[in-house]
Amino acid sequence: MDEQVLRSLIKWPNVPDCFGWLALDRRGQWRMRDEFTQQNKLPGQVIQHLALNDFISRNYAFDELGRYFFQNGPQRVFVTLDATPWIVRLLPSEQGLRLTTQCQTHLEPNAALSDEKGNIYIVGLINQVTDESHSTDLSTANHFSVALLHDHDLDLFSELAKLREEACSFGGSWSWHGKSLSLDPVHSNELSTRFNYSPSPRA
Repeated sequence: MDEQVLRSLIKWPNVPDCFGWLALDRRGQWRMRDEFTQQNKLPGQVIQHLALNDFISRNYAFDELGRYFFQNGPQRVFVTLDATPWIVRLLPSEQGLRLTTQCQTHLEPNAALSDEKGNIYIVGLINQVTDESHSTDLSTANHFSVALLHDHDLDLFSELAKLREEACSFGGSWSWHGKSLSLDPVHSNELSTRFNYSPSPRA
């Protein structure tokens, strides 16, 4: 998290939180959602400004209630999640394929899930900023979480997977850097409870 943000938290610790105005969509894009957008349940405007996108990504965190937020100076802007707290891409690197989040951080996988709609979710460790007491004492550590795999990478994932048909989805295994990892079925409604995150944070 940016040093200037941490300093502003200390200087102005009691700025009211903001809800509903920022969303993370299924393709890892940050979206602004004004009052009209919220009232009419519209997706909102994709943020195109590169510096603002980077600023949000660097200052993205979660609290003890599983609510993800963007720390905008002293103000905490809670994020509505269209899918999961993280969206990952399968991207090439010098070490082979790498799982990279919308914040350009690394996800170290240990399993995958497939839901009733054909979505793939990667489960593993992500380095995250955490606030467990709504204070200025933020910490960064690897946390177990779940990320939706970007739909552009489903074909590439299928090349890594060995599938078997389940009742409402697919199971099997997939190959990752020489290891065989599990691929298990899940219902999309179970994800937020299972991985302790809030899709639509409220005060």
